[in-house]
Amino acid sequence: MARHIKKGDMVEVIAGAQKGTTGKVMRVITAKDRIIVEGVNRRYKHVKPSRKYPQGGRVQMERAIHISNVLPLNPKTSKGTRVRFTTDSKGIKKRVAVDGSEIGILRKA
Repeated sequence: MARHIKKGDMVEVIAGAQKGTTGKVMRVITAKDRIIVEGVNRRYKHVKPSRKYPQGGRVQMERAIHISNVLPLNPKTSKGTRVRFTTDSKGIKKRVAVDGSEIGILRKA
């Protein structure tokens, strides 16, 4: 099934405590329908000293949110928009915003 969000997209959060904020998608977890957005849903994690974190302590990191709580940004208006999927005459599947502006190419059919 095609996703309306993919890695690298700019998205707007439409639900939850971070409602109205925008950020870049860092990771899509398809098995759980969740995504990780840069700067959204930051939580503290207590880590032991290791090579990656020699001091240990508290580290802030982004946690996953549900994919239904975000909308991709429309390149024309810079606001969240719903997405439709269309196939052009060459057989390339594209994501298109409701107003008709192209959001991105998914794959060749």
